Amino acid sequence: MFRKFGFAFSGISIAFKTQSSMRSHVLISIVVIATAFFLKVSITEWCFLFLCIGLVWAGELINTAIESIVDLCSPDKHPLAGKAKDTAAAAVLILSILSIIIGCIIFIPKILNLIGT
Repeated sequence: MFRKFGFAFSGISIAFKTQSSMRSHVLISIVVIATAFFLKVSITEWCFLFLCIGLVWAGELINTAIESIVDLCSPDKHPLAGKAKDTAAAAVLILSILSIIIGCIIFIPKILNLIGT
């Protein structure tokens, strides 16, 4: 049973080592978590932030898996291969935009309150 967790953590490690976008998501996650600590967000807000972080990471991992499978099955350029890769990347983009919107809803009022506006 615990071996399966090892495979999963290996997948995260592979994505982190090979995908610059995964490294960007991790860095942004660290900044978001640090900002949330600084701004003392509520328990509910923490839940939304971690849900967003998890969804973006999961989306990126699925995108990486799809890209790898497409590259294996279609090493030459093919319109359907491009379509699969582009739509998987679009899913990550949508999750990222949604996360930014939720982050703004949580952080902007707290920042405005902090600066006295």
